[in-house]
Amino acid sequence: MQATQTTVDPSEIAKFEAMAAEWWDPNGKFKPLHMLNPCRLDYITSQIAAEFDRDLKELRPFEGLRILDIGCGGGLLCEPMARLGAKVIGADAAERNIPVAQVHAQQSGLEIDYRHTTAEAMAEAGEQFDVVLNMEVVEHVADPLTYLTACKNLLKPGGLHLCSTINRNPKSFAVAIVGAEYVMRWLPKGTHEWSKFITPEELFALLREAGLDPVDRKGFVFNPISWQWSLSDRDLSVNYVTASLRPDA
Repeated sequence: MQATQTTVDPSEIAKFEAMAAEWWDPNGKFKPLHMLNPCRLDYITSQIAAEFDRDLKELRPFEGLRILDIGCGGGLLCEPMARLGAKVIGADAAERNIPVAQVHAQQSGLEIDYRHTTAEAMAEAGEQFDVVLNMEVVEHVADPLTYLTACKNLLKPGGLHLCSTINRNPKSFAVAIVGAEYVMRWLPKGTHEWSKFITPEELFALLREAGLDPVDRKGFVFNPISWQWSLSDRDLSVNYVTASLRPDA
C-alpha cells in the first residue's frame, strides 16, 4: 500500500512543538494570534453565515455544519466555532499541540474532535466538511499546491475554504519578521521564512490550480496607535485572508 503523501515540513513542526504549552497564554509566544483572533473570527463567521444562510444573532447559528480547522494549534479558532454550534474537528501535524487543545476544550466544557494528523491523510481517508479553515498554515508547508489540493478534497461540493497567510514584499519582511520577531519579540526568531510567504495573486492562482474558486480576499491590518486589527478591502500588504468555494460539480 502506497504511503500517504505529506506536505509536512519537519523543521516547521519542530518550531511549533517547542511553543505548544503557550497556546492559551495571551501574553506568551502566541500573543500576535490572540490579538488577531477577534478580527479573524469576524471574517470567518461572516463568510460562513453568508454562504450557508445563517443568522449570527441566533444562539447556535452553525448547528449542523461540519468544520475542519487544519493546523488548529491550541484551538483558538476551534473553540469559538464549537460555541456557535458547529461540529468541529481540529487537526495538527504538531503532536504536542493536541493534548494542550484537548485539555483546554475540556476545561471550557466543549466537545471538539482533536486529531494529530495531516490534511493529506484526512483527504485520503475520505473525510469531507462544509468548511475548511486554513489559517496561517500555507506559508509553513513544503508544497503549497499539494496541500491546497488536499484541502479542496476535504470539502463537500459547494463547501467553503478560508485561507489566511502573509504577503511577500519588503513591507512584510519589515513587519512580520523584523518587527514581530526581532523588535517586539512577539515570536521566536526564525518562526517565519520570508521566502515562503505568498502574494495574493500567487495564492489565487494556487487555489484555482487546486480546483477551488476564489471569491473574496481581505487584508488584516494592524493599527499601532489603537493596538487593534481590522479588515481592509484594499490593504493586503502584509496579512490577508481569502475565501474560496469548491464547485458543485
